[in-house]
Amino acid sequence: MKNATSPTQNVSQLQRQIKAQQEEIAQLHLLMEKKEAQWEAAKQSLFEQFRLALERQFGPSTEKYRVDQRDLLINEAEVAVDEEDSDASACDAVADDAMSETASPPKRRTRGGRVALPPELPRVEVVHELPDNTCHCHDDGTTLKVIGEEVSEELHVVPARIEVIRHVRRKYACPTCEEGISTAPVPAKLLPKSNASATLLAYIATAKYQDALPLYRQSQIFARHGAEIPRNTLARWMVQVGERITPLIDTLRQHLLNAPLIHMDETTLQVNQETDRSASATSYMWVQRGGPPGQHVVLFDYASSRAGRVPIELLDDYAGRLLTDGYEGYAEVVRQNGITHAGCWAHARRKFVEAQKMQPKGKTGKADWALNQIRKLYGVEKQAKTFEPDARQALRDQKSRPLIDQLRTWLDKSLAQVLPKSALGKALHYLDNQWPRLTRFLDDGLIPLDNNPAENAIRPFVVGRKNWLFSHTPSGAHASAAIYSLIETAKANGLSPCDYLQYVFATLPTLGADELHTLLPWQWQETLPV
Repeated sequence: MKNATSPTQNVSQLQRQIKAQQEEIAQLHLLMEKKEAQWEAAKQSLFEQFRLALERQFGPSTEKYRVDQRDLLINEAEVAVDEEDSDASACDAVADDAMSETASPPKRRTRGGRVALPPELPRVEVVHELPDNTCHCHDDGTTLKVIGEEVSEELHVVPARIEVIRHVRRKYACPTCEEGISTAPVPAKLLPKSNASATLLAYIATAKYQDALPLYRQSQIFARHGAEIPRNTLARWMVQVGERITPLIDTLRQHLLNAPLIHMDETTLQVNQETDRSASATSYMWVQRGGPPGQHVVLFDYASSRAGRVPIELLDDYAGRLLTDGYEGYAEVVRQNGITHAGCWAHARRKFVEAQKMQPKGKTGKADWALNQIRKLYGVEKQAKTFEPDARQALRDQKSRPLIDQLRTWLDKSLAQVLPKSALGKALHYLDNQWPRLTRFLDDGLIPLDNNPAENAIRPFVVGRKNWLFSHTPSGAHASAAIYSLIETAKANGLSPCDYLQYVFATLPTLGADELHTLLPWQWQETLPV
């Protein structure tokens, strides 16, 4: 019997082995397919990063997308890609309605021709007369009379002139007793022990922090004009100025924290000499902006960290509205203070612009549809620019909310169709993660669509950083933050930064702590040329 059953058992055992091997091979095939998909996704991601790096390095800096608006209005890009017949008519109707109310023909700039010189500039007349031997008629010798004139203008620059102001303090004494000598008081100065006037300090600060002119170049310019001022001296003056204007910065901060809405952003900064930190360590410059029209405050603050404790310190007990990008470092202060936290549509849009650059040329896709939808949101905001908050919110309910609903439906469908690590996938997931903050503007007419005011305020710092590269010490970084705050606050209120700094530097030493509010830009705005 054993010999009879043995071949059957062997065949059965062999079949089981073959089946197990087939299952193992099938699992290996599945694993290979999964790995191949992962490799393909990684390759596509690297390819997109490479193309985006080339675009950033050599492409135009504009974020305008290249699809013809008329194509998007007549036939939505998403319809061309996914054939979504159900939503196409609704999207087209909204687009046509938005264009009919917001679109205007682009203004064509006239090329060529000379730009007229500003009429407010002072004029110096130079009268040109005929030579004496040509002032008589060549026929009968009669003296010629003036019958008119031809006027042409040329722009003339008076080079900077450095001069020394001598403060002569008279001494008085009694001629009889020759006692009780009295001397005129010392004029109040921002930096009492220096020989720098308020005008010179304002000039240096404006050149560096507004015009991005490093101090070593300013030192060279002064030397060409006959004044040898070492770079270290200029740097010391700026640090001392930053320390002296700190009380005014605190006054501005109190005004800012009473604003109904604050924009906030941060950017990197390198400080070479900082305790317990390497010279290559990354520090940050934070910016806050807020206030009603005509009373804007822009504040810069240096911090060695980007941690959540920094906005907690800067915002103190503020409990209003906060508009930021997608950085999660603001979450703790939002939770502690009960702040209404809104997101920035410009950041969301920027990611779709990057995704659109990865598309084949001449092709439209999901990124184009998202960009077009965001464009419609901005079209509604353009209509409501001059509205009061309640009227703006009512218009948003009527026009923006349907656009947001369409975008949400499209987003839910698209998330399952796109690789998460692709440029488009990153844009979709950013939009999904930030959705609660991005849609908060629908419920509050005071909340704008984006954080551009903060980004515009921080841009001069970023431009300057490319020239002067770093700060040597934390004290220098804090001084830079204080001076940037005054300059950007002056600009936000329509003032000349140099004139404002000159007034502050000359007046601050004469004021008490309870009089600092008189230096706020909106207190005396009309006294300065704009």
